Amino acid sequence: MTFLTKFPVPLLGFAAFSGTGKTTLLEQLIPLLIAQGLRVALVKHSHHDIEMDKPGKDSYRLRKAGASQVVLAGTHRSICFHEHEQAHDSQLSEQLALLNTQNLDLVLVEGYRDQAFPKIELHRSVLQKPFLYTTDANIIGIVCDQPIDAGDLPLFDFTQLQKIVSFILNEVIAVANNKPSK
Repeated sequence: MTFLTKFPVPLLGFAAFSGTGKTTLLEQLIPLLIAQGLRVALVKHSHHDIEMDKPGKDSYRLRKAGASQVVLAGTHRSICFHEHEQAHDSQLSEQLALLNTQNLDLVLVEGYRDQAFPKIELHRSVLQKPFLYTTDANIIGIVCDQPIDAGDLPLFDFTQLQKIVSFILNEVIAVANNKPSK
């Protein structure tokens, strides 16, 4: 059993090639999931160097002074900066370890498509990329802009937001919690 399979909160990835619309779909799904009473976290993978801190600000200065972790706590949110000793493409397990799972019902993951955990594949025919489900046994559903024969996998159109939410409630949340959904 791996860290991802025994993670205490249901995980669901959204896997696709760049330009497919992962962020746009998640931006639409998150409010619908929250409306169902779920407390949702998101881990987004980026292959680029990220910098949210502003040069000259106290948190930036302290981080640059050598602190390996800096928590910037404000009245509306807290931000944790975690510096890697060496540049590397982080593993999903590293990012999940940063979450406070006691306050979560679901963790959505954008990216990390090559790691083994349950994922919904997004596919747009115009990109002319191969389907992921044919080589990834962790794909549990497909959102696609064209009808395809996906075997036993549930197939959704990008506009079927409520059906995708129902699928998440019934096949991810309820199954992970071993109980029937609402």
